[in-house]
Amino acid sequence: MEEELKLLLEAEVRAEALVDGTRRECERLIEQAHSEVRAAEQRVEAHLPEVRSALFTEAGERADRELAELERRYRERSDRLRSLARKHEEEVVSAAFALFVDPDWE
Repeated sequence: MEEELKLLLEAEVRAEALVDGTRRECERLIEQAHSEVRAAEQRVEAHLPEVRSALFTEAGERADRELAELERRYRERSDRLRSLARKHEEEVVSAAFALFVDPDWE
């Protein structure tokens, strides 16, 4: 019986050592995972200025293209309005001259 108790005690000691080793390995893996996450976060944070810069550059380029398009449309509309104004001015001058020459003209 004493031998059996001794074997059980040795088995218990081995089991506790195995549990302790497993627990330490688990804690090591958790700490390693935390370290990897912190390193990944630092890499992302280090990369953010570059990403922001690229986004701002792209937004600026889009804004420049949009502004150029708006300016082009403004010029086209302005040209059309000037053309209409010249046409109407000619009509008004002709009508005024006709009225001046012939007051009964309508």
